[in-house]
Amino acid sequence: MSESQTTAQAPITIKKYANRRLYNTATSSYVTLDHLSQMVKDGEDFVVYDAKSGEDITRSVLTQIIVEEEGKEGQNLLPISFLRQLIGFYGDSLGGLVPRYLDYSMQAFSRNEQQMRDYMRNALEGMFPFNPFEDMTKKNMSFMESAMKMFTPFYQTHGADGGEPKVDELQARVDALQAQIDSLTKKK
Repeated sequence: MSESQTTAQAPITIKKYANRRLYNTATSSYVTLDHLSQMVKDGEDFVVYDAKSGEDITRSVLTQIIVEEEGKEGQNLLPISFLRQLIGFYGDSLGGLVPRYLDYSMQAFSRNEQQMRDYMRNALEGMFPFNPFEDMTKKNMSFMESAMKMFTPFYQTHGADGGEPKVDELQARVDALQAQIDSLTKKK
């Protein structure tokens, strides 16, 4: 089923009963969280209502699916640091921006998903798909070096002898940066 057909149709209604059973009204059958998870993966739109109160509980059921998936071994998509940061935004004045930011980020990731899948498929075929990754990495490193040069007058890409910087040279740079940071923070 194409995405345009799915969005044009009304979402499937799932009812959740007091005994925690989920009932798919479209198929007239009971389903599990695994079934609902597969429906999401298949692009099927559904809404979950509490059978007694009629309240829309879709968000809590989707969250429950995520908790179940995260509990499976090897299925951890959400890093602990991300979860901690997310929890920190509850009740925060910026909390209202987080859902839109996350939604936008996931949409951007989804737009690039096919390209990433193509790279990985080529890797399995014995090709060298990491060239685009190397290019991205090189561009990112170039950007970071440019940023460091702008913000740090002591930044160099090589050591005093023209070769790779030595550990003591790097430590001297770190110390100089720390001194700059300390002087800036003392002024405030």
